[in-house]
Amino acid sequence: PTGRIGFQTTTPSGSEFLQGVRPTSATLIWGAPELPPGPAGRSPAVLLVHGSGGVSIREDRWADELRRAGVATFVLDTFTGRGIALTAEDQAQLSSLAMIGDTYRALELLATHPRIDPARIAVMGFSKGAIAALYSAMTRFQRLYGPSGVRFAQHIAFYPPCLITYIGDEAVTDRPIRLFQGTADVLAPIEPCRTYVERLQRAGADAQLTAYAGAQHQFDRPGDRVRHSPREQNVSQCRWEERPEGQLVSRATGRPFSLDDPCVSRGGSFGPDPAAYQAALEAVKALVGVNQR
Repeated sequence: PTGRIGFQTTTPSGSEFLQGVRPTSATLIWGAPELPPGPAGRSPAVLLVHGSGGVSIREDRWADELRRAGVATFVLDTFTGRGIALTAEDQAQLSSLAMIGDTYRALELLATHPRIDPARIAVMGFSKGAIAALYSAMTRFQRLYGPSGVRFAQHIAFYPPCLITYIGDEAVTDRPIRLFQGTADVLAPIEPCRTYVERLQRAGADAQLTAYAGAQHQFDRPGDRVRHSPREQNVSQCRWEERPEGQLVSRATGRPFSLDDPCVSRGGSFGPDPAAYQAALEAVKALVGVNQR
């Protein structure tokens, strides 16, 4: 019911992931499951995927709130087993695409738990982890890396950087895709996500973006003040796209993806917004709660 469960995953580069290349070496990572209080029985579950700072008080608070709502939680740690403390100042340490593979392996594991309903397992991610939550909905990635016989019930992304256009990214699951984002986010600007959600909607996907006026990056993280991080790697001005050979290139220059690109800057701000957090909490609980089928 509680503890830490380890499982094997691989660590492909971004181009390897896009080309379907599977590294031969595996790494042990883990997650922390916890069941909700109450009578025994199969419950819905949420897989929580942290951002660039690793597992934090944000994930812990969300897990506590969801369990009180009758939802099992699995807080995934994609960093520690790989010897990573944080990627905020150097995102090259771990491709966000590799974290999609981590979520699929975690889903495969969670679906075997006798107290969890395998048909009601959602994935929910924050910032870097939101990339995994959002793009794990792509049919292409599900076919390449997803487990057999089980899919995520919902894809919930908090302030994802929607800065890359992938081949086939409009072909997605028929399950709900929900984005939650602040209009004042300087690290993951909202407009590219609006554009992506509009494309998904035109393609028939059940996708929605909820915008919170004036909310900043990490608006759901506990705190009482705005924080500034001068060394934070900031890619908000970048726009990349995938070419047919499975490589990412700058849309502006055509040059291969690089975190040394002139579009990458340093510095960012984060700020709590209790009202936005409370509204998002109620929306998420309604989406994944025990009465949802």
